Amino acid sequence: MKFTKMHGIGNDYVYVNCFQETVKDPCAVAKFVSDRHFGIGSDGLILIKPSDIADCEMDMYNLDGSQGAMCGNGIRCVAKYVYDYGIVNKTSISVATKSGIKYLDLTVKDGKVSTVKVNMGSPILTAKQIPVVSETEEVLDAPIEVNGDVYRFTAVSMGNPHAIVYMDDVEHLEIEKIGPAFESHVFFPDRVNTEFVKVIDNHTVQMRVWERGSGETLACGTGACAVAVASILNGHVDGTQPVTVKLLGGDLEIFWDRDDNLVYMTGPAATVFDGEIDLAFLGE
Repeated sequence: MKFTKMHGIGNDYVYVNCFQETVKDPCAVAKFVSDRHFGIGSDGLILIKPSDIADCEMDMYNLDGSQGAMCGNGIRCVAKYVYDYGIVNKTSISVATKSGIKYLDLTVKDGKVSTVKVNMGSPILTAKQIPVVSETEEVLDAPIEVNGDVYRFTAVSMGNPHAIVYMDDVEHLEIEKIGPAFESHVFFPDRVNTEFVKVIDNHTVQMRVWERGSGETLACGTGACAVAVASILNGHVDGTQPVTVKLLGGDLEIFWDRDDNLVYMTGPAATVFDGEIDLAFLGE
């Protein structure tokens, strides 16, 4: 199987051009290639496929083999791939995902895509649609007990469910202990991605993320969007300007257009290397 290793501010995936390749068992392949000792090493697998309704289609799998609905850092890399490798030759493209069609604007330097602005669509705040178990229609700064401690969280979906928790110190957080407890909490029937956030100023926040199915990652695009929305709703940042979200792998710029109720994410996309891997033992 030919592949390309790419990352968006450290959120790395193995990308496969399914215009040319066929992946029979993507769940098994995702687990294999994601292994950083016996495989390639990544946060998961993304298949770039032909589409009848968009310029291409994106299928995303976590490192545990589970399928995700959307990946903000991943979709920027998909856009870079299809432009850089000549599948599309325009700088405004559409990508079909499990969360609907997303529209992207590409910035090109020296013939290669450097940054991508993604229309991530409208945030979902209704508890049943996220989904999160709640007696209220929306979950804004609500209490939750995890590992014997009470936290307060805001629930937002940007194609994936997110729980946003604010705290004074995220750098020394024992995320390996608290992350799985949030992920599998009874409040979240489909599991949840959890963002632990420190407010820096009225347009900057810092976050660490525990992603369902992947654990802690260096960055999460949908998570950064959810954090920006939650931070505006909770009055932590000024919603009239873009929010800088500082992640372990770098920064993303998020702007929530309240008039159109659309969230825009801008950030880099990078190619690491191309390669080929033997999947014969998987029956590929």
